[in-house]
Amino acid sequence: MKPLRRYSRILILCFLSFSVLAPIFLLSHRLKHADVSEEFIEDLSFIKHRTEAHSLSAIEQEGVRGLKEPTLLVYKDDHSNSSINVSSDDDTRFGEVRFATDGTHLPIKNATRHDRDGGSQKKELEEELLVSDVKEVSHIGKGHDNSVARTRQGTRMVDETVKEMKDQVIRARAYLNFTPTNSSSHFVKELKLRMRELERAVSQSTKDSRVSRSSLQKMKAMESTLSKASRLYPDCTAMIKKLRAMTYSAEEQVRSHSKQEAFLRGLGARTIPKGFHCLSMRLTAEYFNLKPEERELPYQHKLQDPYLYHFALFSDNVLACAVVVNSTVSTAREPEKVVFHIVSDSLNVPAISMWFLLNPPGKATVNVESIDNFQWLATKYDVTLGKEGSVDQRYTSELNHLRFYLPDIFPRLNKIVFLDHDVVVKKDLTRLWSIDMRGKVNGAVETCKEGEISFHRMDMLIDFTDPMVAKKFKANSCTWAFGMNLFDLNAWRRRNLTVLYHKYLRLGKQRQLWLAGSLPIGWATFYKDTLPLDKSWHVLGLGYDAGVRTEDIERAAVVHFDGIMKPWLDIGIDKYKHLWNKHVKFEHPYLQQCNLHA
Repeated sequence: MKPLRRYSRILILCFLSFSVLAPIFLLSHRLKHADVSEEFIEDLSFIKHRTEAHSLSAIEQEGVRGLKEPTLLVYKDDHSNSSINVSSDDDTRFGEVRFATDGTHLPIKNATRHDRDGGSQKKELEEELLVSDVKEVSHIGKGHDNSVARTRQGTRMVDETVKEMKDQVIRARAYLNFTPTNSSSHFVKELKLRMRELERAVSQSTKDSRVSRSSLQKMKAMESTLSKASRLYPDCTAMIKKLRAMTYSAEEQVRSHSKQEAFLRGLGARTIPKGFHCLSMRLTAEYFNLKPEERELPYQHKLQDPYLYHFALFSDNVLACAVVVNSTVSTAREPEKVVFHIVSDSLNVPAISMWFLLNPPGKATVNVESIDNFQWLATKYDVTLGKEGSVDQRYTSELNHLRFYLPDIFPRLNKIVFLDHDVVVKKDLTRLWSIDMRGKVNGAVETCKEGEISFHRMDMLIDFTDPMVAKKFKANSCTWAFGMNLFDLNAWRRRNLTVLYHKYLRLGKQRQLWLAGSLPIGWATFYKDTLPLDKSWHVLGLGYDAGVRTEDIERAAVVHFDGIMKPWLDIGIDKYKHLWNKHVKFEHPYLQQCNLHA
């Protein structure tokens, strides 16, 4: 019985030792993951080792002397500078760890020798530690929010003070303008000195994100000087005259710079990139090296077939034509039924023809003609094609006004889709031929919804002060866009709209009725003869607005780079260029040789 009693007491002693050590291990583990000092961790380790030593010593003594229960005094640290204080009071239990708001650690209170219920003691310790952690996280979160709020408030105060300093500098400059030229009076010197000081204060405050005391003193000094200036210049009439002169001069400068900026932007839009010129020259040279019978493009027998899908494209840009044709054919369900009629000037016809001889668009048909072949139109209508009073080649170009002669150019066709050379086709356009035109001539997307980037009113480009215009048209009539248009050529012929176009063209030459370009005269010609198409057919703005919605572009059948920021120019909007670039064969040897890259 004695050995059995002896072993049972040893087991009880081990259990009691575990009851004391387990909370310490738990506390040590939790604090190891917290942001506590190394001294605190060392104290805990020391407690653990001292406790283990006492337990082992007690067991050894029990084996030698018998079953006498050892005194379970674990540890007591009387040093006041320690991060932890463990008490040996039998009536107390492990206390809680509390963290100060500054990140330091408050001492653990009331560490005990042991508790008869070891499991309960461990559970209570865990709960207290968890509550302490939650309180600490909440306290830290509130402190962080308060800190952010204080930072924002401080930033606002700095910004307001800096603005006030800048206003003082502007007022000082205004007073300097009232002083005689080359004046060296004491006041002028003082005012200039205050301006320099305050400008340095503004720079320093902006850099440091704070306003120093010296900066505030300089503000007070400047305010005193400005108050003195207001007493020196009490003549309000003279000041008003001076300010009016300054305002007028500033407005003139703004007007001059605006005109210069508009001219340079237009010049940049009309400039042909060097690589494009190189490509055109290489293709032209290659074209004239061919024999006459080798210059003919395939499938020319389809050109007058009214049962096919015919597209008209008027351009002098080789790659622009290539992109329009490639994107249209690649999205067509029946590309073998697609027929493109390209008209260009005589200088670029060989280059465009050679490009499609080298890069045929599958089974689609392409025909390239020179505008010189249509000079009979001028004789028929007794007018010079497309001549307007504008220095912009885009408006004076004959190609720009050739669209008003489509029924004469294609006498055997019933319908045709007209495309500008700065569009990219994203979906099958042959579906347009199934649209019921309801007797209308022109099918187009409207641009009369306010708030949209393409919004236009007729009075924006047409002079409604003219009695004839005011009587014939309504200023709030819905407008529409060129770029992707479905024309019913039979209805056009019945209404004789080309003659009406010439009437408006002559009136525009007699008096300025519409701004340069084909759009306003197109609104007048097809007034009440236009069928509105769904907006998804034609999305505009990619040549001047970087804010076109992505979902609109994704749903669009045609995207239009209208404006001066064409995708082939350096000034084009980068985020849209990929839509155009993916239809260009940049791997072509001629493009490589001419340094044309995506």
